[in-house]
Amino acid sequence: MFGFLSGLITAGFLVSGLFFIRFWVRSREPLFLMFAAAFVLLAANQALLIVAGIEVEDQTWLYLLRLLAFVLILWGIWQKNRSR
Repeated sequence: MFGFLSGLITAGFLVSGLFFIRFWVRSREPLFLMFAAAFVLLAANQALLIVAGIEVEDQTWLYLLRLLAFVLILWGIWQKNRSR
């Protein structure tokens, strides 16, 4: 059951990333590209947790993927607000 739910979460992250890529193609706004990359990293994090069979995720190097995703989001927001 855990693997099934994790697969659903991974698919949700990938779909979200595809939506942001679509928005980026229309507007060429770098913020959308940052969000897309962050969601792809979150999907990779979730998928690798299941593939590797890791049960305690905060004690592995995979946690750094999630951290990088959130740093990308924060950096994209900072860049967007700085350009004003």
